[in-house]
Amino acid sequence: MSISCDMLVFGGTGDLALHKLIPALYYLHREKRLHDDVRILAIARQDIDLDAYLTLAERHIRAQITPSDFEADMWKAFSQRLDYFSMDATQRGEFVRLAHHLGQPEGRVRVHYLATAPNLFEPIASNLESAGLAGEEARIVLEKPIGHSLESALEINEAIGNVFPESRIYRIDHYLGKETVQNLMALRFANALFEPIWRSGQIDHVQITVAETLGVEERGSYYDHAGAMRDMLQNHLLQLLCLVAMEAPVRFDAKSIRGEKVKILEALKPITGNDVQDKTVRGQYVAGQIGGNDVQAYYFEKDVDNDSDTETFVAVKAEIDNWRWAGVPFYLRTGKRMAKKRSEIIITFKQVPHMLFTKGEVNRLVIRLQPEESISLQLMAKAPGKGMQLEPVELDLNLAHAFSSTRRWEAYERLLLDVIEGDSTLFMRRDEVEAAWNWVDPILRGWQSHYRKPRPYPAGTDGPDQAHQLIEHQGRKWWR
Repeated sequence: MSISCDMLVFGGTGDLALHKLIPALYYLHREKRLHDDVRILAIARQDIDLDAYLTLAERHIRAQITPSDFEADMWKAFSQRLDYFSMDATQRGEFVRLAHHLGQPEGRVRVHYLATAPNLFEPIASNLESAGLAGEEARIVLEKPIGHSLESALEINEAIGNVFPESRIYRIDHYLGKETVQNLMALRFANALFEPIWRSGQIDHVQITVAETLGVEERGSYYDHAGAMRDMLQNHLLQLLCLVAMEAPVRFDAKSIRGEKVKILEALKPITGNDVQDKTVRGQYVAGQIGGNDVQAYYFEKDVDNDSDTETFVAVKAEIDNWRWAGVPFYLRTGKRMAKKRSEIIITFKQVPHMLFTKGEVNRLVIRLQPEESISLQLMAKAPGKGMQLEPVELDLNLAHAFSSTRRWEAYERLLLDVIEGDSTLFMRRDEVEAAWNWVDPILRGWQSHYRKPRPYPAGTDGPDQAHQLIEHQGRKWWR
């Protein structure tokens, strides 16, 4: 479907816009997925002219995409779509000037992408309305985090909802745009093999890990007030948990899928009081080595307080209080400056009821989201030779190899196109965001009331020892 559209990117000179959004739009242009009449307007306070912005955008596109995908003629055509507008988004009068610059919409879709700090969401939405830029064909995209607590999320949702109806609000979580995440739904609901065993009777536990080798980079001032819980677990990891645990939707549409995810979030057992100490672990990286390179401690990072107690690692034992998942722990962990970059979901099945052989391991389904995208099923097989010596083997589905003739889309490409086309299936609904905060808030309050500094872990490791104890005292181990 090809639609005329104005794509307004607030925060157009920021990392998100230059590293992700503009390269994704370049690819959509290259794949001929954008209508000829799609205009892209980058908006920021920086006082530069269009030529300077085009130079900036070209440099970042070249750095982010596969070198062979950058073509001079393609860039020249794409750059004709780009425009730059310098303004202060907190000033209402500036939006009158913006509306004049845009001209009459004439039936065009207008997408307002807020690649800004969350404290700008409310004033931008209000100013868009006052300038007549929030009409029936206008949509607004909000980047996470949606607030820093349930109370602040309610305020943001209420303020945005006063300007835009829910059907035109797109709360983005780029993990939902990843090919493998969507393949998780295909794996579950398009294959009869898994449904009978996708439940507490056959599954021992689930692990969800999102590990990064990077530190806070240029995000120190934001991250030091957010931490791993707000930055990653409250959104990315809980969304992955929902996709693993949700019931089959009635149909594959936005209302049905998001309704099932909300049910899972509402079924999460609260973690309060002493349970916060027993079922959660906070960590903060100290000096170490990654890839043979020395890494400084978190509190020496740029724009971070020297006595900061912000967590750069969090592990949680979550439980879902419903018929399918009763008694199955979900172990979630995420951290920065860890040993290896990886995002993966591990479904560990229960042991066979009677062990015939002296050596055997449990079966596991391993869903890797990054750095490579693959799905593998670990089974036990007899090794060649005399005797019944068992070894684990994997049935692998490497998605890059299986679909090698087709370029793998980046998450933001798919999500941006969905916004233009009005498909909200892969975006978070208001009640999803609020249900996630409703579960996370008591943990954050528990950390404050049972004050304990984050556990240190050397950069280049898999987190603090206490995170291993969280899972090992029940006879389990983190998958490596």
